Amino acid sequence: MKKMKTLGTLLIFLSITMVSFSRNTDDSMQAMGFEKMEVRDLKENTIKLFADDWGLVTAGDCADFNTMTISWGGIGNLWNKPSTFIFIKPERYTFGFIEKHQSYTISFFDHAGYKDDLMICGTKSGRDKDKLKDTKLTKICLPSGEMAFKEARIIFECKIIYQDSLNAEITPDREKERYYKNGRFHKMYIGEITTIWCKEKE
Repeated sequence: MKKMKTLGTLLIFLSITMVSFSRNTDDSMQAMGFEKMEVRDLKENTIKLFADDWGLVTAGDCADFNTMTISWGGIGNLWNKPSTFIFIKPERYTFGFIEKHQSYTISFFDHAGYKDDLMICGTKSGRDKDKLKDTKLTKICLPSGEMAFKEARIIFECKIIYQDSLNAEITPDREKERYYKNGRFHKMYIGEITTIWCKEKE
């Protein structure tokens, strides 16, 4: 009887957990303050977004994902597809999730309010611990099944359309000395922007 009671409690816990990680709908995204935005309506300074505000690139799904802070990247147009481009080193835990899923999101925040959280996500590995427990960030599963964060002010959903590793032979010696002393170069991913979620500024 005691074992059955314990099993029942476990099943209830699992069902609650599954519900909490279920996909959001467009309506529930709106309830959190997000609205879909057309890419051509974007008025952000994209250099500032990446270089100054930083972003969280996240890959995986509701069941398993990882996130990391990035400051290298941008937004442009490839093959007439509005796209983002990012750079990830193979030793990063997030790298495996991107390779497996061939998609990612980029979440941008109010930098002043979330600088410490972004620092944690950039310096701690999800391979070793649940680093989100050390932050005030709330993970959410988007209607597409991609992962992002409730506190973000803008979220890009991206599907990879091109990828390649940086070439050591044509990388300037100055940059190799500064960033690649260990010989491990970034891999570049270009992702077509499939959806943008944006919050109105308060």
